[in-house]
Amino acid sequence: MMTTETGATADPVHLGDSASSIMNKVQEITGEIPQKQLTVEDLRRMREPVKRLVEAGRVLAVQEDQDGRRSARITLQDGQLYLHPLLRQPTPAHAHAHTLQESEVVGVLEPSCTLAFLDLGWAGSTRGRVTIRLTPDTPLARQFVLLCTGQRGHTYRNTKLLWVECKGEPGECVAGGDYESNDGKGGAPLLPDLQGQYRESGRAGAVWALWGPGGPWCAQFGIVTRDLPDGVQWPDVFGDVVSGLDVVRAAVNHSDITEVTVVDCGVVLPL
Repeated sequence: MMTTETGATADPVHLGDSASSIMNKVQEITGEIPQKQLTVEDLRRMREPVKRLVEAGRVLAVQEDQDGRRSARITLQDGQLYLHPLLRQPTPAHAHAHTLQESEVVGVLEPSCTLAFLDLGWAGSTRGRVTIRLTPDTPLARQFVLLCTGQRGHTYRNTKLLWVECKGEPGECVAGGDYESNDGKGGAPLLPDLQGQYRESGRAGAVWALWGPGGPWCAQFGIVTRDLPDGVQWPDVFGDVVSGLDVVRAAVNHSDITEVTVVDCGVVLPL
């Protein structure tokens, strides 16, 4: 026991306490989350200690396989929580990163509200984020999520936009998504069967399968940037741009569409 100047006694400190248990007590007082105790539910609640961790880049989603470990950043921007693609990259310099299993993080996505994003860039800088609402529970939408998160090892990150259809005319559309050869001659399906019930749309912002759900390169996609004439529609639509269509239109007007790249991609996690 220790006696203070006023004669009151303070709580004893046991020299046998481990450093880790002392640190846990400090974290309880300060509101910090002990190492390895962060959960997906903590992310969804996004209380202040978790928010600080995310903003500091200290929360990662990880995936382990026979080839080693990949990790994905989790970021917070304008009140939205974003999961970036899994990459083979060094562990962050700080030793106190909190990790979650990527399968658990993606598991919180509801099919009815799945949002994906593509960050487009050219001329050496990122120009903006394109957010796409995917049609619920369709194989093409699930494949798009796989290619935005890198769960199967392939990702849209660093892929080029390929060409522009009908530039300056009704039905203008830009193509992208060749994760294999990056020249329009690749983009094989990641799922065995992509057939499903798909919409048709002639509206700007529609995202559709360039080669159809049964084509050899059906990971490629098109984004419509100008409305089609009444009665004319693109088939196999599996999503719609909900923000950032102006970024796609700016890309279409760039002097060389193949200089436009998907700088980053991922999905929006619901809070």
